[in-house]
Amino acid sequence: MSEPRRSPCPVACTLDLLGDRWTLLVVRDLFVGKSRFNDFAQSPERIATNILTDRLKRLEEHGIVSRTTTDAHAGRADYSLTAKGRSLGPVLKAVADWGLNNIEGTKALMAPKTPARHSD
Repeated sequence: MSEPRRSPCPVACTLDLLGDRWTLLVVRDLFVGKSRFNDFAQSPERIATNILTDRLKRLEEHGIVSRTTTDAHAGRADYSLTAKGRSLGPVLKAVADWGLNNIEGTKALMAPKTPARHSD
């Protein structure tokens, strides 16, 4: 988990963790109530399963996601945001708002299933 940093800049460090094209989409899906691997894989962006596995593992290693295995099905796990992960709510909202305001043709397709502290 102690990967070398390219700089101590908080923007660079945050982007090193969250700045690829998939990680924030996984976090988005957690915010809207998805919790199982297959649910994430069925998102409109169709993340490849090997990439999804990597991103969930990385998010868990950094304390953003918690993983709970179920006894009912061997190997099946539920994922949820930790407090640290939930603190990304305003970041996701800012990115979504920016896209809605500045990228023609975008629309908010998903909303959280339960009220969250990060909402308006």
